[in-house]
Amino acid sequence: MSKVAFVFPGQGSQAVGMGKDLYEKFPEARAVFDAVDAALGEKLSTLCFEGPDEALKLTANTQPAILTVSLAAHAVFAKRGPAPSFVAGHSLGEYSALVAAGAMDLGDAVRVVRARGTFMQEAVPAGVGAMAAVLGLVPEKVKAACDAAAEGQVVSPANYNSPEQTVIAGDAAAVERAGVKCKEAGAKRVMPLPVSAPFHCALMAPVQPRLAEVLGGIQVSAPSVPVVTNVEARPNADASRVVPLLLEQVSSPVRWIECVEALKAEGVTRIIELGPGKVLVGLVKRITKDIELFNVEDSASLDKALAALGVAA
Repeated sequence: MSKVAFVFPGQGSQAVGMGKDLYEKFPEARAVFDAVDAALGEKLSTLCFEGPDEALKLTANTQPAILTVSLAAHAVFAKRGPAPSFVAGHSLGEYSALVAAGAMDLGDAVRVVRARGTFMQEAVPAGVGAMAAVLGLVPEKVKAACDAAAEGQVVSPANYNSPEQTVIAGDAAAVERAGVKCKEAGAKRVMPLPVSAPFHCALMAPVQPRLAEVLGGIQVSAPSVPVVTNVEARPNADASRVVPLLLEQVSSPVRWIECVEALKAEGVTRIIELGPGKVLVGLVKRITKDIELFNVEDSASLDKALAALGVAA
């Protein structure tokens, strides 16, 4: 019996127009957008469908917008496709996974990620922090380059995305020094990322107490299926551990390679990325060849996934 996992994207997958096709064609998707607009008291749906791009790229908007589109895709697919044995998400995507698993209410989750995005934006003044993607160098060598480049500042791996891609984050000067050392160690490319803050590193520590207050005000239930978490890269189904892991996640690296390996070890043979873009499908391909991959972001990709899975649309 093949096991299915749902995975949910994080920041960087946003694009103006995302979710519009789902909203127009499926009442389940419309219900998700309407619920989010009501929870936030603003038309986030309009920002997703029409932009402007500059506003959608603001972290405080990007995070709830991606969560909403991901859960709209989930609502549509869940009604038609196979149920998952596990769920996981990349950074912000872990919140989408928790809602999909029934551990968190949609309205609560969207308000939490709006706060999370705002706190992350405010944690480090503009220009002080930076992130860069290191391509073509094994994660261990990237970590060693960061350690050697720190010189009393913060720089560390933020996302272990695939064996060929590690994102680093920290103080802007330290990230630059680490990039030079990565190239010296054989990296093919080091690309600065156009982000508003250095996510998933020690500079995000000020976010944790503020986020703890927000998370402390919502109801968290045991997930109906285990969530493979970014922090531990193993399945969690314990309600009492959800919030501590989300808090730790803010300043810890996303261990995506190990998350995918954990899903594979649990017998998952099919992964469906629900939400805008195909970033995670691309990363999983580079981590393992043994998992069938699908993505659902609109009606065309939904039909394609259902046909490949042998389910009538």
